[in-house]
Amino acid sequence: MSGSTELPRGSEGSPSMASRFADVSNRISTLAGSYKTFMLAIAVILVWAVSGPIFKFSNTWQLVINTGTTIITFLMVFLIQNTQNRDAAAVHLKLDELINALEAADDRVIAAESIPEEKMAEWKEHYAELSESQDTIEKDVKELRESLSKR
Repeated sequence: MSGSTELPRGSEGSPSMASRFADVSNRISTLAGSYKTFMLAIAVILVWAVSGPIFKFSNTWQLVINTGTTIITFLMVFLIQNTQNRDAAAVHLKLDELINALEAADDRVIAAESIPEEKMAEWKEHYAELSESQDTIEKDVKELRESLSKR
C-alpha cells in the first residue's frame, strides 16, 4: 500500500473544492491550536482594552471586539467540526483495517457507526458480557496456577 497523501483531483486535474477546504481547514485548525495564536489573541485583547480610554469606551469600541470575536467564533465552529469529522473518519478507517486484519474479530463491527442506537446498545451489552466472562476465565486460570504451584 502506498503512503501517498495526494489530494483528490477535480475534472481539470486541479484539487477539488472539498479537498482544498479540507487542506485549508486542517492548516487553520493546527494554527488556531498553537501557543503563538493564543499569544496573538491575548495581545489583540490587551491592545483593545488599552485603547478603551482613547476611544472613550464608546459603543463603536465595544462593537469592534464583539463583531470580531463573533465572526471568528462562527467560522471556527465549521472548521473545527470539519477537522473532527475527518479525524473521526480516519480513526474509523484504521479500526476497520485492524478488525479486518484479525481473523477472530467479528467483521460486522466494522459498520458499527452506521447501526441504530438500539442495536449498538445490544452489541455493547454483548461485549460487556464477553469481557466479564474473560475476567472470570483469567481469575480461574490464576487460581489454578497458584494451587498447582503450591503442590
